[in-house]
Amino acid sequence: MRLSIDLTDLQKEHLEDLAARLRVAPEILAAAALRDLLARREADFEAAANRVLEKNAELYRRLA
Repeated sequence: MRLSIDLTDLQKEHLEDLAARLRVAPEILAAAALRDLLARREADFEAAANRVLEKNAELYRRLA
């Protein structure tokens, strides 16, 4: 999938500076950051769901 985003001049400069320090293309860094964000949100949701299920396990057992 190809995605286009608008950055301010300052954001573009920050992205380019960080990418240069990491020795990767800005596009590669942006894609990696997005993948990391998406993966983290899934993991956070799963962890929260598991906490709720564990916390309420006895209630769910009684209601079944």
